[in-house]
Amino acid sequence: MQNIIDRFISYVKIDTQSDPNSNTTPSTEKQWNLANKLAEELKAIGMEDVSIDENAYVMATLPSNLDREVPTIGFISHFDTSPDFSGTNVNPQIIENYDGNDIILNVEKNIILSPNYFSDLKQYKGQTLITTDGNTLLGADDKAGITEIVTAMEYLINNAHIHHGPVRVAFTPDEEIGRGAHKFDVKKFGAQWAYTMDGSQIGELEYENFNAASVKIKVQGKSVHPGYAKGKMINAVIIANEFLSLMPKKEMPQFTSYREGFFHFYDFKGDVEYAEINGIIRDHDRDKFDARKELLQRVVFDLTERFGDIISIEIKDQYYNMKEKIEPVMHIVDIAEQAMKDLEIEPLIKPIRGGTDGSQLSYMGLPCPNIFAGGHNFHGRYEYVPVESMKRATDVIVKIIELTAKYYNDEA
Repeated sequence: MQNIIDRFISYVKIDTQSDPNSNTTPSTEKQWNLANKLAEELKAIGMEDVSIDENAYVMATLPSNLDREVPTIGFISHFDTSPDFSGTNVNPQIIENYDGNDIILNVEKNIILSPNYFSDLKQYKGQTLITTDGNTLLGADDKAGITEIVTAMEYLINNAHIHHGPVRVAFTPDEEIGRGAHKFDVKKFGAQWAYTMDGSQIGELEYENFNAASVKIKVQGKSVHPGYAKGKMINAVIIANEFLSLMPKKEMPQFTSYREGFFHFYDFKGDVEYAEINGIIRDHDRDKFDARKELLQRVVFDLTERFGDIISIEIKDQYYNMKEKIEPVMHIVDIAEQAMKDLEIEPLIKPIRGGTDGSQLSYMGLPCPNIFAGGHNFHGRYEYVPVESMKRATDVIVKIIELTAKYYNDEA
């Protein structure tokens, strides 16, 4: 597994944090550093048709070694890391034969990764973990996925006796800010379907995600000297708070799980003259998703009736549940599930409580379920990844490719 460790660490040490406030692609110049490295590495291991476009999308081909037609399938991961937490000077720590107890990430700052709080740690006793040093995120989201894809391709190139059809791989920028698929060239990629290697714990297999929309509430108040404000002042902060008070209290992220949707208001700023609320809507069910949007619009209408035309709402759909696009081609999920079972990995098929490039790609004509990459506690100092999980994810990629070749041989 040392090659996986070395490869992963070489990736995470490169800062690739994306920036939601940038209008370029990639959103940060530093993402080019890893994109260029990946293009060169793919060439070095023997991949063909290696390309990197003007937006830093990296693609490559593993040609078929069969004399019959097999569908082209793909594997995709993103190389940017979250803007939520620093990705500068990542200093990974390797914990061999984890003993199941607290891991001191940073002695000086007393930062501890504890199984008493992060209970998933308990299932990795005896394994090798890669953690942060407590000062940055790790970047397993999604450099673990990149590691697994590159390692799987290298393995197949070095083991030509394993039968496989054509395989395409792609590495993308800006997934963490919701733009990873925006400039993805599906036609150029040329796969009939693909898998994002961007899940968390071992066994995850996901083909459902949230329907998603952003929400912006604007309140235009009227500032008047408070001593002479009667009948004149319109306090935008008070009206914005009134809006929030009318939201369903139990339909917030901290009270929901599994397939339950939510409203999430994450930013509030304002004064008497002007207030603004930013939020998101999430739901797996399209009808419930639409009902949530209608509820917000109704609340704004009611407030307008009470206070006048001083409050507005802007709702923008962001992405949709890929289940609608995956269910007609469920064999692509079945193949991944069978690959895990063949490797004695218990498939954990569950909805994603978030989004994925696979959602947008599925609606762009590339059905794209999501598979575990192995990491935990993404986007923060407590992020970690078991090396064994990365090895198993690599095995799953190889097995999916094998089964696809076998499946279409049997079909023929």
